[in-house]
Order: sequence, then structure tokens, then C-alpha cells
Amino acid sequence: MRLLRWCAPVVASLVVIAALPYGGAEALPYTREEAEPPPIPRATPASVGLSPASLSEATDLLRRFVAEKKIAGAVAAVARKGKVAYLEPVGVQDLETRAPMTERSLFRIYSMTKPVTAAAVMMLHEAGRFSLTDPVSKYLAEFKDVRVALPVGASRPPAREITIQDLLLHTSGLSHRSSELYRTSRVRLRTDTLPQFITKIVHAPLMEDPGTRYRYSEGTTVLGRLVEIWSGKPFDVFLDERVFKPLGMTETGFWVRPEQRARLAMVYQSARGAGLTPFEIETEVPFTDRPTLLEGAVGLVSTVPDYLRFSQMLLNRGELNGARILSAKTVEMMTANGLSDAVLKARGGTRGWGLGNVDIALDTGEYGWDGSAGTIFTIDPRRDLITILMWQSVPADPDSLRQRFKTLVQRALVD
Repeated sequence: MRLLRWCAPVVASLVVIAALPYGGAEALPYTREEAEPPPIPRATPASVGLSPASLSEATDLLRRFVAEKKIAGAVAAVARKGKVAYLEPVGVQDLETRAPMTERSLFRIYSMTKPVTAAAVMMLHEAGRFSLTDPVSKYLAEFKDVRVALPVGASRPPAREITIQDLLLHTSGLSHRSSELYRTSRVRLRTDTLPQFITKIVHAPLMEDPGTRYRYSEGTTVLGRLVEIWSGKPFDVFLDERVFKPLGMTETGFWVRPEQRARLAMVYQSARGAGLTPFEIETEVPFTDRPTLLEGAVGLVSTVPDYLRFSQMLLNRGELNGARILSAKTVEMMTANGLSDAVLKARGGTRGWGLGNVDIALDTGEYGWDGSAGTIFTIDPRRDLITILMWQSVPADPDSLRQRFKTLVQRALVD
């Protein structure tokens, strides 16, 4: 198997950023300074309690899906006990050029952006910039005027205001970017600024009163705008300075820079009997162009090794190789269920949701999330285990590949 040299993060200063007002309509351009990363701990599967034979079966599974034209290619990683035991690319990034998948292939991670945004939010919470129970309107006055939808186009004021906690837990009453309401109102356009996005989203009615239902939503992009207000920096600059650089996530950002473009995997759509055809999800502003809208919900591109660093920070309860991003107490709060009993029961009762924008298995404590173009990460604290899968396809999970791969990884555990 191939193993990647990827970085121990540069230890970054965590000096609290002054809360200067940021009202700019557009993120300011900046240059990312990158250093060649030194290697980080790696291990053979057997040395961290994983069966090489079972992991080989996992690779065979991915290769079979490539051969059967269900995906063009993938990159998968498994880390245990703080060491990378498995990092395997299979297939190709582009069926036309036949450029192979590599450990440095780039992927649109869509909703796996949300945990990164949540980490930025909770860093500022630790700095005392807001309280979780603060109404959003304290910082974004437009939210004072939101209304709840009623039948036949009518509306009413909400029973209470939306709080910051509601945005993190998806109990705000806001809707999803793909909802008919938001598509008709063109709430989410990658050509808009974050302030323009805020203006649009408050003009669309809430689906229900805040705090009454879990509804997966665009609330995390609202949080990106709040990060700007609390920190006094454009959202992308804050993430780069306070998250990506300290963790050594040199490949992660809101667009694919010119020098990265040859490594961006193509999205493919599967059609019965027709194999795979290219599918451009973002037709107005592709990920190879710098978007005006910096979306905390779905905007990032990344690599498997970069997201593995972020995941290892969470598993380490806020720290990676000397760079402390969050306190252990905060990470524990982020990765515990935050839904009320009533909302949890309505969601099904077996899976919670945390402030870290992660889905949580209540019986095991395993947590993680996925993306709508075929990416997923899971963290199992009990087993000290991280699993990451990335490919680019619509639908995102052909023939339950995610669960089938995860089952083989779990079968590989020998201690």
C-alpha cells in the first residue's frame, strides 16, 4: 500500500483575535504560505491491532467498484492509536485523461465542511466572543425579523428567537439549500457575498419554530458570517490562520488553486447500463474558480490526509502534535448529543447530533459526517479509530459502499 508523507503541523499561536467589525462585502485575497511538511507517525496495520488481510479485502472492494464502473476512483485511510495504518488510492481522477487517484487527490467535501466551521465557531466561544444561548439577532440584526411559514403563504413570528446553539444543532427552523423554497428564492448562490446570503435567507420563512425539530440546514453558512463578525477577519482567512495552518492542512480551502487543478477529481453520475458520465454539480461557479460566497456548510475542497489531520485533532480532544486548537472540554461537548429529548425522539432516538456538526451513534459514541458528492469520515473514540473515504459521485453512496467498506475495517480490528 502507498503511504503519504504529510505534515506535523506548524505550532501556531492561538492569540485571541481582536473583535473588530467586519462588514466587507467580499473576502479579501491573500497568499497562503506553505512549507514542505515533515513526516508524521505511520505504522503497519498489525502494530496497531489491524488485520492486513481484512484491509486488503477493503482495497479489493474499492477496486471492484471501480471495475464495475460504480465509481471512477477513491482514496481511503484508516488511522489507529494516532498512526496511519492504511492510505490507499484506487482508480482514476478523470476517466478521459486517465489521471490516477493519488494520496494528494482533491475532493469537494461538501457537508464535511460543517465540522470545520463548527470548530472555528467553538474556538471563538472559548475566547468569550458569544454565548451559545445568544440570539443570532444580537450579531445579525436581520434575524430579528424572521417569520415562520403557515399554510397558503401566510406567516407568523417565531415562538422564540434563533440562538447560536440552534444553528449548530440544526434546530433553527432554517431549511436546506436543495429545498424547493430555497431553490425558488435562490437563497444560495455562489456568486453572492455572505451579507447578501444573510439578507436572502432571513427573507425566506422558517419551516418551524426554533428548537422544535432537527432540520438539516444552511445554518452553518450563517455561522461562517458570524465567525467574520466575532473575529474581525474574512471567514477563509480565519480558517487558514487558526485551523488549517496550525494543523498542517495545506491543501484545504474554498477553491482549487491553479497549481492544484491537475489533482481535482471529476464528479461522475452513474446511470443504469450507461456506466459513468461527468456531472458538474456547481454550474455557476465551479470549484476551480474562487467563489464569492464562502460557505461554512458546503464550501471546502480537501484531501484525505488533510481531513485525517482534522479528525485526529478531534480524536485527541483538541490537539495535534503540539498545536492545541480547542480545549478537551470543548471537544467533548462538541461530540456529545446536544438535541433535546423531544427532538432526539422525533429524529429516531438512536442517533444524536453534536455542536461539532457531527452525527453521533448514541450506543457507541462513534461520530462523523459525510458529503453529498461521496466523502465520509467516522471517528470511534472507544477503539481509537478513524476511517475516511473520498470519491466523487452522484449518488454519493453507490450500492452502500460506505457501510461495506466500514464493515471490513471493523472486521480488521484484532484488539
